Amino acid sequence: MNELLFEIGTEEIPAGYIKPALQYLEKEAADKFSELNLKFIGIRTFGTPRRLTLAVEGLETAQADMTKEHVGPPAKAGFDADGNPTKAAVGFAKSKGLEVTDLEVVDTPKGQYLLAKEDVRGRETIDLLPSVLEDLLRGIAFPKSMRWAHTTLSFARPIQWLLVLFGGKIVNFTIEGITSGNSTKGHRFMAPEPFSVSSIDDYVEQLRKQEVVVDPAVRREMVIDEVREAVKQKIDDQGTPLVDEALVDIVTNLVELPCGVCGRFDESFLELPEEVLITSMREHQKYFPVVDAQSKLLPLFVAMNNTRIKDKEKAANGHERVLRARLEDAIFFYGEDKKTTLAERSQGLGGIVFHHKLGTMAQKAERMGGLASYLARKLDPETEQASVRAAGLVKADLLTEMVGEFPTLQGVMGKYYGLRDGEDKRVAQAIEDHYKPVRPGADLPTDLVGAIVGLADRVDTVCGCFAIGQKPTGAADPFGLRRLSLGLIQIVRGLELTLSLKDLVLHGLAGYGDLVKDGNEIAEQVIEFIRLRFENDSVAKGMKSQVVLAATSVDFDDILDCVQRMNGLDSIRRREEFSVLAGSFKRIRNIIKDNVAIDINSSLFSHEAEKELHLVLTEVEQKSSSLITAKQYEEALETFLLMKEPVDKFFDDVMVMDDDLAVRQNRLNLLTALANLILQVGDISKMSVE
Repeated sequence: MNELLFEIGTEEIPAGYIKPALQYLEKEAADKFSELNLKFIGIRTFGTPRRLTLAVEGLETAQADMTKEHVGPPAKAGFDADGNPTKAAVGFAKSKGLEVTDLEVVDTPKGQYLLAKEDVRGRETIDLLPSVLEDLLRGIAFPKSMRWAHTTLSFARPIQWLLVLFGGKIVNFTIEGITSGNSTKGHRFMAPEPFSVSSIDDYVEQLRKQEVVVDPAVRREMVIDEVREAVKQKIDDQGTPLVDEALVDIVTNLVELPCGVCGRFDESFLELPEEVLITSMREHQKYFPVVDAQSKLLPLFVAMNNTRIKDKEKAANGHERVLRARLEDAIFFYGEDKKTTLAERSQGLGGIVFHHKLGTMAQKAERMGGLASYLARKLDPETEQASVRAAGLVKADLLTEMVGEFPTLQGVMGKYYGLRDGEDKRVAQAIEDHYKPVRPGADLPTDLVGAIVGLADRVDTVCGCFAIGQKPTGAADPFGLRRLSLGLIQIVRGLELTLSLKDLVLHGLAGYGDLVKDGNEIAEQVIEFIRLRFENDSVAKGMKSQVVLAATSVDFDDILDCVQRMNGLDSIRRREEFSVLAGSFKRIRNIIKDNVAIDINSSLFSHEAEKELHLVLTEVEQKSSSLITAKQYEEALETFLLMKEPVDKFFDDVMVMDDDLAVRQNRLNLLTALANLILQVGDISKMSVE
């Protein structure tokens, strides 16, 4: 076994491209070596803005020899009545490089067939690598790729060199005129000359000496340490950097050698909302903000340089000039925006197209107001006025200079401007909150008004897109309807809101007037779409798929109720008697099929088993009725278990499909009544174990 070292040297690759590319290299390399029957001990990847590197440890030097078995035509087709080989046998043997006499006859489930055994000699790994490595290199997908000169290769940035070593020896590999070697390059500015390496460990160590920290995990820790040390050197222990994990990931892949410097900005800029300052620093300059012990923003920041710095004060001054220009723009925009209220700005929403078939943002805001009014009356009538007011204002900040400059601050700036305009605090907060959650697992709205407007916004968009046939297909979801539906589900679950999904969707569709031709049909499509998102999300949260299907298949109108039924089913599913009852219920569902009648005539009972089942069913109905009404589903399911023994006895002693049609129907009605009772909680047949 030997080690493989494969480095792709490039011009600077965008930071966001590096981690996915390395993940691809690791997974795809493992798959390819497994397909080739080449064992290895482990795979590591390294990467900086100028290199993507694959390191495979303990890779076999050659494939093992093996014997492949090929099943050919049936034996009776391979030989005639006299036992002479036919063309089928001769052709099969020839295709495998064998003589007919080398073929064997084997027994298979389909009868006797001809078998050819082919001895395959394993190939040397070094001979296989050029093809494998080219496939890996060409297979890396980037958000944006480029071609250069007269090459046909599409890659993130031009490739400058290739390093390929197997067992310390160069693997001959050429792509687009670039030939592999045993050399790499150090830091572009501090150690630009090429140098040779002999192994993975030598590669890492030599690069370290040439001012390159090639391991992203090590470099990431260095970034964090540099940020903290830079603040400490500036103000000792009187400030703490905001070490945002996403920003650390970006900065890690922007540099090959992290070196932090702490700079200042004028305190007058603290007049800006903290979100503006933080966004300016993080998103535009990739700087780390600094806060005091009370988490209040200080006029400080940390920038990460890609070279060792002799004069940190001078370096900080350069960063300060860049940030000052950005903040001066922000404070100008902030001042201009405050000259006009949000209510006045909302009148300009008619000039923004929401969708060419669905109207303007002004029309969307009007529809949202109608939905918000409906939702508020259902959930808390006292919030109706604030919800309708917020619905008319939540999109107004799209017309501000500040959001134009910092799009990620939509909603945040609306909240600040709303408070400045004297809007109710719940209305102002709803302007920010209606966008929440921005992604799965993110923060939810902090107040019901924001939740109501957020639901109205999402329902309006999903309903409108379905109404015009713009449904997601495969991976294509240009309007983010999956994300919006998941956000709706998270709001309902997180804030424990009780509402009818069908009524909500129908109200959403009604807002589009004549554009919707068949509201009920489209509503069913929308609800089915949301249901699938709910099921996937529930399974992702750890709920068993059988439990989810048992709950959603009987009723998915009230999402919160569905969650409560799932929880009840999940709590009781491990009980042995429940598993038996679930199996019996599956049998019941198969027997009753489309029967809906539940009228039971006790005078037609002829077996003690059916009398007992009817008696227990009546008792369970009485006990479970109030529990189901109170949504105490686990307790209701506990009462259902009382029917386990009577059901078993019924099936042991009673023939349901009796020759007497009246008796048969009565027994079907008894089972149907039992099924209807259980289906109020879930279709437990989907939880049965075959």
